[in-house]
Amino acid sequence: MEYKNLGRTGLKVSAVGLGCGNFGGVGSAPAFLGKGETEEEAFAIMDAAWDMGINFFDTADAYGGGRSETFIGNWLKAKGARVRDRLVLSSKVFNPVGDGPNDWGLSRRHILRQIEASLTRLRTDHLDMYLVHEPDPTTPLDETLRALDDLVHQGKVRYIGASNMPAWLMTKALWISDKHNLHRFEWVQNAYSLLDRTDEREMFPLCEDQRLGYTPFSPLAGGWLTGKYRAGESFPDGSRMTLRPEPYRGFQNEKTLNALEALRKYAADRGADIATLALAWVMSHPLVTAPIVGPRKPAHLEPAKRALEIKLTIEERKAISDLFE
Repeated sequence: MEYKNLGRTGLKVSAVGLGCGNFGGVGSAPAFLGKGETEEEAFAIMDAAWDMGINFFDTADAYGGGRSETFIGNWLKAKGARVRDRLVLSSKVFNPVGDGPNDWGLSRRHILRQIEASLTRLRTDHLDMYLVHEPDPTTPLDETLRALDDLVHQGKVRYIGASNMPAWLMTKALWISDKHNLHRFEWVQNAYSLLDRTDEREMFPLCEDQRLGYTPFSPLAGGWLTGKYRAGESFPDGSRMTLRPEPYRGFQNEKTLNALEALRKYAADRGADIATLALAWVMSHPLVTAPIVGPRKPAHLEPAKRALEIKLTIEERKAISDLFE
């Protein structure tokens, strides 16, 4: 396993992160609570990831209605202090955790309540990484940043970052932190894959200029880059397109399907599978710190393991990119 610095910080994370969003549910959606991996299945996935050398686990307070953090906390209790000391643990705050008007968002009140709830479920006294899950237009950005800065000073959080963040708002957040001498966002966690390259236009230049880490989620585009979806075939039971298809409807077109077939042939010519090559493409970008993969079973970590062994040249990366232009 390769380990990389998180942006300009001294924190070193594995070149692949374990996404725990399917533990006890499917993401943060209340409709899917209890439909994700059981605790036993989650333990097996975490064991496999740890054995592979992954030291970066990513979760959120709302994943599985809190079950994801609980499962991780129980796993850490079973593993002991040595594993916790070596694990880089990341969680997030924003999504609803109840029905009340203050049970979501990035207000000072909500952040200070949720960090305590997350630490309790995770059975730890601090988080190595803490993200805002997405922007909150109802809360001043400086209120959010001051609350997060307090958590760092209190020793409850080591580094802060932002997910689902546009470049203009990240720039504003960095300016506020600089102006008021607050701890700043040190990395970005947005979607990035062969099917979603939006961040290449504005976010990547910002990351390069400000030395921000970049830990993309959905590097396989909700399963579209695994080869499981093909023209004229039904979506497999239990796939994202049968459980939560809304974020991926835009991929349901002839152009995407043709590009996927071209990628399948390109991968086969290299003796690789489509998922492995798609992950290797993401990892090969010099600004990418570590993609977040969300396996549903231990075997699903194999493409990530194989991708780590593939070093694409600039020419090969461009050839793969061109398939999706």
